Amino acid sequence: MKKFLKILGLIILLIIAIVLISALFISKDYHLEREVTINAPQEKVWSHVNTLKGFQSWNPFGKEDPNVQMTYTGTDGTVGASYTWKGNSKVGEGQQTITKIEGPDRIETKLHFIEPMDGEATSYVQLTKEGAGTKVKWGFDSRYKYPMNFMKLFMDGMMKDKYDEGLAKLKSLSEAN
Repeated sequence: MKKFLKILGLIILLIIAIVLISALFISKDYHLEREVTINAPQEKVWSHVNTLKGFQSWNPFGKEDPNVQMTYTGTDGTVGASYTWKGNSKVGEGQQTITKIEGPDRIETKLHFIEPMDGEATSYVQLTKEGAGTKVKWGFDSRYKYPMNFMKLFMDGMMKDKYDEGLAKLKSLSEAN
């Protein structure tokens, strides 16, 4: 049994060493951008992205906890407006604040994640006319400290599907009557 525990301990140490060494060579910056073309005028799409409450109608992250608690402050749809959320372990806790609005083209927000891990990010939604429709780009930028930057290797797998799901919901809402 002692031999098994020694081998197990060495394997665990080896895994930790690999993670720590790998993290030295991984960028600390993370960028994700997903896009969709929506068959609706830009102004109609803008009505779903220009406020924090409008964002909640297509936000794929909030649906992980139907009992998530949200508190809004400020005048929604203006710079400085924010909401805080507190939910289960899948949703966590944090705050999102509008930092820039260039209507009807772009909205930018700052995210402060409190739980499960403290962190900050910026997010944006960019709209551009494309024929009779609208191209929507939804982006996310963050910076991770060492050794948490190792998590970047898994971020795309966690985030791309959620962003695509949210954009699909935005498309459905915007293309509805």
